Amino acid sequence: MNTPTSSAGDHPTDSHALANADHDEKGAAQHNQHDGVKDLGWNDHPKDVPTLVAGLDNEELWTLIRRFNKQMYHVKATTAPLLGGLDLNIADEDEFSPDKLRANVERLYMTVIIGLMGFGKHVARLRSWREPRRTGAFAAVYALAWIFNLLVPIVFVTLIVLIVYPPSRPILFPPAPLALVNSDTGGVQSPKAGVLGSHDSATGAPEKHKGEAVEQEASNFVSGIGSIALSSATGKHEQGDPEGDPLNKSVPDPTHMAMAGADAKSSAQGGTPSADHDKTKQPMEDAMWGKMRPVMHTIGDISDGWERFANALSPTPPFPKEKPRLVLASVLVAGLAVSMFTTSVMVVKGTTFGVGAAFFSDPLIWRGLDWLNKNYPNWQKFLELRNTLLKGVPTNAQLTITLLRIGEANRAPVPPPPTSDQPPPDEPADLDHDELPLDASNDEIHSAIHEDPAEKEAAEVAAATTAGAEGKPKHRHGAHIIGFFKGTTKGGVETKLGIDKVRAKVGSNHAKDHLGVLPKPSEIGPSGPVDFKGRYKGSKGWINISTAAAIPCVSWSKEASDGSGKAVEDTIDRHDKHVAFKVPIQEIKELKKVGGLGWKAKIVVGWATGKTVADGLEIVDKEGNVWKLTAIHDRDELFNRLIAIGGQKWESW
Repeated sequence: MNTPTSSAGDHPTDSHALANADHDEKGAAQHNQHDGVKDLGWNDHPKDVPTLVAGLDNEELWTLIRRFNKQMYHVKATTAPLLGGLDLNIADEDEFSPDKLRANVERLYMTVIIGLMGFGKHVARLRSWREPRRTGAFAAVYALAWIFNLLVPIVFVTLIVLIVYPPSRPILFPPAPLALVNSDTGGVQSPKAGVLGSHDSATGAPEKHKGEAVEQEASNFVSGIGSIALSSATGKHEQGDPEGDPLNKSVPDPTHMAMAGADAKSSAQGGTPSADHDKTKQPMEDAMWGKMRPVMHTIGDISDGWERFANALSPTPPFPKEKPRLVLASVLVAGLAVSMFTTSVMVVKGTTFGVGAAFFSDPLIWRGLDWLNKNYPNWQKFLELRNTLLKGVPTNAQLTITLLRIGEANRAPVPPPPTSDQPPPDEPADLDHDELPLDASNDEIHSAIHEDPAEKEAAEVAAATTAGAEGKPKHRHGAHIIGFFKGTTKGGVETKLGIDKVRAKVGSNHAKDHLGVLPKPSEIGPSGPVDFKGRYKGSKGWINISTAAAIPCVSWSKEASDGSGKAVEDTIDRHDKHVAFKVPIQEIKELKKVGGLGWKAKIVVGWATGKTVADGLEIVDKEGNVWKLTAIHDRDELFNRLIAIGGQKWESW
């Protein structure tokens, strides 16, 4: 239940209005702080962080933020009217990159594909008769509806009940761990991961934090797709590459390896794969890559639609709970009323009439479309589900930015998702055997969710045997060769970056942007929520966000602030010119994540050194001034704070 302090018309979007509302139930991030910025546990253990948003578990909130970080690359402020009332929609002119395609396919897996898997396993459970009472009830209702010609009305009634009355969902479709259900028999199976470490993943793999197993599955899903997925799996995103990266330019493009391999095979078989002989090669490549942008948009639209329906059926605070469900149910009520008086003959007649009209009315259809395009240029947008049936219902990204704005509105920034270098535990996740709806004994369930001790021992023996065999000198030649190339590559990387340090000292701006991109462990200290370690023009310093002042600003200084969020004084006499720039956050019109190194260089550095590259952020104000900050270890957290503080209406690019 939300009681806005002001009408939605006083705020640029519904998201801003909800963020500034006075919520009846409040978490730690919903209590207004009057004495500066409140640190709710940015660098604390997850168990020590209080409930941040009422009605939402912290693990679920962090899952949303973690996926938001992967999805958002580049945002621009827009002044265009928002038909759906929410900002952060994907721009129609959004540029294609394989890394964006990867993010969209991962989203498709985590939303649509996992959802369809769950539906398929519910169907398998019903068909198996392993839950005889539930299957018998469904069969009896179906038989009665068939006898009295009420199948369609019964379907509409069932959907209405599921939408309007959420407690009916676990009654009609009792949940069970996805990996524990056999899609063929509907019975219990041992998860593919060997242990049931997560409930919502297809493999049941263990996870350190909620949702990580599905995210890892999605990443592996993308990595296994064809030649275009090869580019996506390497994270190719040239739009975010820094200018003048000498290491990136000297590295070959690994995505050309697939084409090169095909050409080599063709040459070995007597073919002539060169462009001089094959005049279709370049046009076909251009056509394929040109079609990737609409494909990427289509995948994103499908995922957005799925997320909106999910958030309409199960709204997350602070979004309204009843309104979206009632809107969906009202449409189905109308369909129910029509179905009561519609006969099979009417359906056949209507369908055949529609097919004939569509086939023979092509000139009339085109004239009608031309008239609409001339008189209502954006008429298609008015018909989109997000602007009609699902108006005001957020995607997960729009939900996430609203939750982030809640924290910023109360000067209590939401802490970032926890991270850990430790592997996930091998122990199974908590599971109540008595409440599990599957027809299986406790012993069967226990053996299914736990790794077989005999298999575990055999795997350990095999691993030890393999390790012992590899330890013998006669089997180490391959490792020595790989180690040689790896060491040589590492030396080349260090040489390139060392040259950059020299070039930076003589004034090269591109070289300055590469300083600190491979931070030492001692340089990666705790930061946030007010001060973030980062470089400006190659110099070490701190990015400060001051929100306690009348005009919230972001600035860069060689000195950190006191952490309260109060403005850093930029008086020259008092701070010796330590503040290099200061930008009012409301004046920011564009934020763009940029790589510390180019995407090819990142692959080489990751393989040769095993280090994480510290990326950067570009800030553009309304006057067109650009400030480029580099070597920011907590770049995503800084980005999230900046887009959540101001009143801009953002658009995703």
